[in-house]
Amino acid sequence: MVQPIRSYVVRPGRITSLQKHALERLWDSYCLPFSDEEIDLSALFGGRRKVIAEIGFGMGAATAELAHRMPETAFIGIEVFRAGIGKLLSEIERIELLNLRIIPHDGVEVFERMIPDASLSGIHLFFPDPWPKKRHHKRRLLQAPFVALAARKLLPGGYLYAVTDWEDYAEEILAAFTAEPSLSNTYRGFARPQEWRPQTKFERKGLDAGHAVREIYFTKNPD
Repeated sequence: MVQPIRSYVVRPGRITSLQKHALERLWDSYCLPFSDEEIDLSALFGGRRKVIAEIGFGMGAATAELAHRMPETAFIGIEVFRAGIGKLLSEIERIELLNLRIIPHDGVEVFERMIPDASLSGIHLFFPDPWPKKRHHKRRLLQAPFVALAARKLLPGGYLYAVTDWEDYAEEILAAFTAEPSLSNTYRGFARPQEWRPQTKFERKGLDAGHAVREIYFTKNPD
């Protein structure tokens, strides 16, 4: 059996005592185990009609801020790094978020197995790993197969929103989104900055390094 190419590598990292305690105390309350069964999103989130999924939320600051600002919208954060999961769990408790759950697993497999088709109002991919070395470009997540999968999970009118500070990756993402027939660009080329999106740590780091931040924002066509 051929193993799929992963778009991430789980590297050992430092976990603070706060993150460790959050993982121990809050995991069962706010983390969903990976499953081969689709999630009943309406039951999970108390009937909230809008559900946004984010793949690779990092330390989760932007995720928590959006969930806090938009209590009537449900959020699913998908991440594999335990430090980030622990940090977001602590934020869920600190600001008493009732509309956010975490799936600690590979985003592609979660989308394939757990997210129903035509169920999401939006998908966020903020600063996905750019895999800058050319020989590693095959690991980049936002290529045609995943874009097609993500589009299938969107409701008509739902949006697929990616942000990166790597110019060549931005061009690849724009091309991949453009090639997906079920999606339409709401801009001519790259999108203008979405004012409602919180700035992330990776974004600040990229701007400090002189990188241009590119945004790609497409919507799902009507059936």
